[in-house]
Amino acid sequence: MPLAAALFDKDGTLVDFDLTWGPAAYEVMLEMSGGSARLLKRLAASWHYVLGSKRFLSTSPFIAGSVEDLVADWADALGRADVPILAREIEARLRAASLKVVAPIGRPLEVFAALAERGIRIGIATNDSEASARAHVAALELMVHIDFVAGYDSGFGGKPGPGMVHAFADQLKLHPSRIAVIGDSTHDMEAARAAGARAVAVLSGPARRADLEHLADYVLDSIEGLPALVDRLRAAA
Repeated sequence: MPLAAALFDKDGTLVDFDLTWGPAAYEVMLEMSGGSARLLKRLAASWHYVLGSKRFLSTSPFIAGSVEDLVADWADALGRADVPILAREIEARLRAASLKVVAPIGRPLEVFAALAERGIRIGIATNDSEASARAHVAALELMVHIDFVAGYDSGFGGKPGPGMVHAFADQLKLHPSRIAVIGDSTHDMEAARAAGARAVAVLSGPARRADLEHLADYVLDSIEGLPALVDRLRAAA
């Protein structure tokens, strides 16, 4: 069946992970460490974050996880027992800090416009919160082309589970095989495969080709190659 929709990951796919989350995380760590260099180092270490370069290591659980997944170490370091409240606080701080520096990868608005011209419906599925996802895509002026936005907290589960893909398919009344899931992590590829969608890996995030190609149906340098891929698939159909 021909491709009819594209479900995009956000960070590392549409949003430059290092330029956005590197400085945002640093700001939040500084705030929450309260001037304690020892606490700052502990918060950074738990997220595999390098303070000197303000970047996450490729091993960081922050890359594909959610704050909800990561908050336990910070709660212990900060002496906080109110873990759900702390998670919401960290999320709000990260969202505010990231909006100051949110940076796109390439020209997502032009790519989305090209896909829309081809009749491709567009959605966002991220392990970030839905509020953060909506804020970022709005800041990048992408909402005009988007039919669906889901975060880990939208009620469909997080990736690598298939829930977000199934929800997108249900909303559009499409079989999952007519949807391409585009992302830069193994979680994205595994979510696509679990849902029966097509898996399109992009090499614009922290993962390497070797990490992704065995799970992907197609591998692109970035989303810039997606309109051409759609054209090739339709020509071959």
